[in-house]
Amino acid sequence: MGLKGKLTAQIEIKAGGDVFHELFSNTPHQLPNISPNIIQSCDLHEGEWGTVGSVYSWKFTHDGKQKVAKDIVEAIDKEKRSLTLTTIEGDLLELYRVFKTILQVETHDDIDLVTWILDYEKLKDDIEEPVTCLGVHINLSKDIESYHLN
Repeated sequence: MGLKGKLTAQIEIKAGGDVFHELFSNTPHQLPNISPNIIQSCDLHEGEWGTVGSVYSWKFTHDGKQKVAKDIVEAIDKEKRSLTLTTIEGDLLELYRVFKTILQVETHDDIDLVTWILDYEKLKDDIEEPVTCLGVHINLSKDIESYHLN
């Protein structure tokens, strides 16, 4: 297996794609209120919420352990409802040289789909693919949907 890879998950949501894009692009600091079991905090480290170049600091739970990450907002496309975050510090970089999280929201035949793409480069060949990280994003999506539907 190679060191570089991409994992993708796409799930249908009923809460509305705009809700997801707005939340992750402009108000990610609300995520600890929506999904406290997964996201414990999201703080603005540099820049302004919802702007390219801003840096967010996260505390989150992954595989039953509290972890930290610092991400830079690499891209926001309001028309395509996409967001790209690149991890620049934190626990994930102990395993991965590069770790990007891409969120895309699409609508097909009145069905909203959230797509998560994890684009990564492992430090060593024997490191596992970040499948459990993808699971965290799927569970976070379910929490957001439940929150907005209730």
